[in-house]
Amino acid sequence: MASITWTKIARRIRVPLGFAFTALYLWLAAPTAASMLIGSALIVPGLAIRALASGHVQKNQQLTTTGPYAYTRNPLYLGSLILAVGFAISARSWWIGVGLVLIFLAIYLPVIRGEEAFLDEHFSEFAEYARQVPRLFPRLSSFGDSCGTFSWDLYWKHREYNAILGTVVIMSALAAKLHFIR
Repeated sequence: MASITWTKIARRIRVPLGFAFTALYLWLAAPTAASMLIGSALIVPGLAIRALASGHVQKNQQLTTTGPYAYTRNPLYLGSLILAVGFAISARSWWIGVGLVLIFLAIYLPVIRGEEAFLDEHFSEFAEYARQVPRLFPRLSSFGDSCGTFSWDLYWKHREYNAILGTVVIMSALAAKLHFIR
């Protein structure tokens, strides 16, 4: 029987926790038109980074080092972090900001470490890649071939469009809250 670690628990609860946090987020949010506009200035690049990363990564098949992976080992999480900051600004709530930081530290950092342990175990070149490329915040110069080939098939396979759909729903809910609760 495999031991249950916090990393495994965090990996399993991150999506349901995200939905629960979204409900709390919408309840605590006190958006203004300005906060939503400023937040969107981060949300859009966060979505773009996630989209670009999803079109490069071939999960569990090969170590991806092209595209945004030439600058950071975890561009999907970087994009999510930028999105989270944009959503926190849009909501104008310190409680939401604190909640997002806690979720990132308690859930996403262990998940990232677990995923990197998997990559280290399955791909011999990961150790050198990890030595050269930062875990989260990107380096200024690329590691190897920064171009690679973006694949729309991978983007659709990874269902990255759900990030856009979720963003539209949340921002629409914030707009409705702003309009109807003044």
